[in-house]
Amino acid sequence: MIPFYDLKKIHARYKEELTDAAARVIEGGQYILGQEVEAFEKAFALYCGVPYTIGTGNGLDALTLIIRGYKELGVLKEGDEVLVPANTYIATIISITENRLKPVLVEPDRHTYNLDAALLEKHITSKTKAILIVHLYGRVGYFEALHLLAKKHHLKIIEDAAQAHGAEYKGIKTGALGDAAGFSFYPSKPLGALGDAGGVTTSDSKLAGVVRALRNYGSHEKYHNLFQGVNSRLDELQAALLRVKLTHLDTENEERRTIAQRYLREIRNEKLILPEEPASSKEHVWHLFVVRTRKRDAFQAYLARKGIETLIHYPIPPHKQPAFKTWSTMSYPVSEEIHKTALSLPLSSAMSEEEVGEVINACNEFE
Repeated sequence: MIPFYDLKKIHARYKEELTDAAARVIEGGQYILGQEVEAFEKAFALYCGVPYTIGTGNGLDALTLIIRGYKELGVLKEGDEVLVPANTYIATIISITENRLKPVLVEPDRHTYNLDAALLEKHITSKTKAILIVHLYGRVGYFEALHLLAKKHHLKIIEDAAQAHGAEYKGIKTGALGDAAGFSFYPSKPLGALGDAGGVTTSDSKLAGVVRALRNYGSHEKYHNLFQGVNSRLDELQAALLRVKLTHLDTENEERRTIAQRYLREIRNEKLILPEEPASSKEHVWHLFVVRTRKRDAFQAYLARKGIETLIHYPIPPHKQPAFKTWSTMSYPVSEEIHKTALSLPLSSAMSEEEVGEVINACNEFE
């Protein structure tokens, strides 16, 4: 059986380092917002090329606290509109609605799966205050026209970088492309913890200060609460483990790029639509390798019989979810087509060359 993502095998490579990091936390005796969180925040900020990282409990909280932080600063207010891809995972949209702002769904480019530049401006109104871009599947969703559009209309650019740790656009890493970015360190992400974890990156000192307080009951100083905050602190143990894995992130990203290149070169089945390769290899970290086919169910069942595990990211678009039933009559044909036809092939740094070859052969033999 070729697993979709073998976390146990990936972590086995760093077992000694991870064990030492965990022991350091246990023996240190400080388990909440201690030296490990501070050290990871500094290391990740340096890696992304920004002054500030604020660790949070998970990726959804990271995005939610960015928007909440802008509300506390008076940059955003309830009822403001935020442009967001119609084909994103529901968490991106929840971060907007949780803050009582209005998500405005925009269709993606059917080749990149990221926001379609040609469609953005027609959705901008006097209430539009931000664009929440998603680096979907690990491919950078930022582009020059987006920057110019945001500047023209005085919009904030917020990055959902949950799948694109280490991806770059013209030498600038995700997390530093917009005004602020939310990262998930869910275990299967390119930089994954061994549990839930997230973080905010930004160059905005005021926003960083507010988010840092909001994640800790609205407090910078114990028992002094500036805001009605939440409890969403990066765990000290997860921070220590993430410090270890951060040192291996670039290597793992390159290993996934190598596998993706083999898939792109060697899968030659006309029934499968392969993902588009970006102009620069650095723009994609291949968190997911997503193919599309109108025979998705049959293709997935066929691969399962071959001993190849696959996943669907994501079967139901946000506007068709019961959670957003008021959107159920809305139509986003490009997003709907992607959600009906997309299938993620196994791709991880734990895969052997032989396993990659098996996946390729199985794809080519599918009828």
